[in-house]
Amino acid sequence: MVTSRQNWAQRVSLAAEVGQRLLDRGQTLSTAESCTGGGIGYVITEVAGSSGWFNGGLITYTNALKQQWLEVPESVLRTQGAVSRECVEAMAMGACKAASSDWGLAVSGVAGPGGGTADKPVGLVWMAIASGQQADSFAERFEGDREAVRLGTIDCILQRLLKKLQD
Repeated sequence: MVTSRQNWAQRVSLAAEVGQRLLDRGQTLSTAESCTGGGIGYVITEVAGSSGWFNGGLITYTNALKQQWLEVPESVLRTQGAVSRECVEAMAMGACKAASSDWGLAVSGVAGPGGGTADKPVGLVWMAIASGQQADSFAERFEGDREAVRLGTIDCILQRLLKKLQD
C-alpha cells in the first residue's frame, strides 16, 4: 500500500496499474476533484499512454461548479454540504456523464489546516467511484498536514478503484 509520503514513482505505478486494468477491459475513466485540486488527474497523466483510458477531469472547487458542471443538486449542497456521501456520489456520476466515461472518481473533503467542524473535521474526505448507474462512496479521515491529506486521498481512491477493477 502506498502511503501519503512515499515516493512519487510508487503513486504513478499505482495509476499505471489502474490504467492497464481499464485498457484490458476497454474502459475509460474521468475524475471530479475538489480537495485534491487536480492531483488525481496529475498522477494519472504521468502515465505514458494514459490518453488511451483517461478521458479527463474536472476540478470543481466551488459549489457553483459542482452544480453547473457535475449536476450536483443544489438541495444536496444546501442540506448535506460538499463534504458528504450524497455530494461525491453525484459528482462521480456527473464526471462519467460529462466525460462520457465508464468509470468516474470523485473526492471532496477538508484538507486543512482550517475549515474543519465537529461534524466534518480536518482530514475528513468523502470519495466515490461510479460505474454504470451506481456510485459507491466511502469516507476516510487522514492525519497530517494539507499535503498528507491530499496525497492520502489520491492513494486511497486509486487503490479502491484498482480493487474494484480486479474483482
